[in-house]
Amino acid sequence: MRLRDLFLDTFHTLWAHKLRTFLTMFGIAWGIVSITLMVAAGEGLRVGQAKVSANFGKNIMIIFAGRTSVQAGGLRTGRRIIFEDYHIAEVAAQSPDCQYVMPELGNTAVIRTARNNANLLVTGSMPEFAQVRTIEIGKGRFYNMEDVREARRVAVLGSEAKKQLFAGDPAVNDYVYLNNIPYLVIGEMKAKDQDSSYDGQDVQKVFIPFTVMQQDFPNTPPLTAHSVDRLLVTPKSLDQHESCKQQIRAALGHIYKFDPRDKEAAGVWDTVENAKAFQRMTDGMKYFLGGVGLTTLFLGGLGVMNVMLVSVRERTREIGVRKAVGATAQTILNQIFWESVIVAGISGVVGFAIAFGLCGLVNLLPMPEFFAGLLPTWGSALGSFALLAIVAVLAGLYPANRAATIDPIEALRHEAGG
Repeated sequence: MRLRDLFLDTFHTLWAHKLRTFLTMFGIAWGIVSITLMVAAGEGLRVGQAKVSANFGKNIMIIFAGRTSVQAGGLRTGRRIIFEDYHIAEVAAQSPDCQYVMPELGNTAVIRTARNNANLLVTGSMPEFAQVRTIEIGKGRFYNMEDVREARRVAVLGSEAKKQLFAGDPAVNDYVYLNNIPYLVIGEMKAKDQDSSYDGQDVQKVFIPFTVMQQDFPNTPPLTAHSVDRLLVTPKSLDQHESCKQQIRAALGHIYKFDPRDKEAAGVWDTVENAKAFQRMTDGMKYFLGGVGLTTLFLGGLGVMNVMLVSVRERTREIGVRKAVGATAQTILNQIFWESVIVAGISGVVGFAIAFGLCGLVNLLPMPEFFAGLLPTWGSALGSFALLAIVAVLAGLYPANRAATIDPIEALRHEAGG
């Protein structure tokens, strides 16, 4: 049978049972739509969260000083640990897999300009802070090592802090007064989305060099003038993440005389580990939702098989006539098989068109901060195509084999509808 005749015969058969065919094709199409949309939603959530997490910090670990919970070196438990700035270089030297080990201080200050006043958080650290914490500069610059060494009173404003203090006026090269101490504004931060923080949103902060922070906003007793609030640590690569963390804990334990395994003495907020945990969660959601779509797809395949079995039964006499005039079993098998494949193929193409169309329409809408939209991937598309091919073949083989084994003599005795 020629391909054109095969298509015409297939469409004639399907058109004769329009409702049943539509419901069957709907099952296949809905399965493809389900798989594509669910996997796309999981990918959009993963990409959106990764983007917002990167805005907080790049592969960063924040180390907080706490109290010991186990005895070490004959010292009692419950002892308070205080990180000191003059130990930073030693900690870094004992942590070769860590790229940056830097101190951070934070304090609230009354900030005023000629236009407005506000109570904002002032943060002091090193120049690499901008890179580690993804502080992108919109105007001006971030402070540098020369500013740190010379303890210059310079400040970089978060995007919201700038709006609050200067409104629409330019801030760079103007002055802000932190607790009545004048600071020259050298930079303005770009706005950014941030889903987590340990002390506040970066857009609402003022950033100054660490040495000036210690000088103008030192910690008060029982903390010392050289104490720091926390350490910011990044590994040299993702592969060195765990070794960097272990080296930092070992170095701090050695210097401050606590057990490196004591998580209460030095708590670690590990954004790398958090990102991995979130990815495991989104992957689980994606696989579960994909499994639901896969089940729907196979149910649609069973529907195709059922339609073709009914078609074979109703065309028993026709098949017998064809065999009687010389059609081989292979010819009959090919015809029924390709009819099934055509039904499944058309359903799949329609399903993909609907799914990708819906993804495109949804992505035109404004998205929440942590969701990048419906992002269908080539992997999910190729996987769905492969599953569709398997379903189409399985749905066609059994009915085709049934048709090919019909005895022509018995088929000619068959009454329509019998």
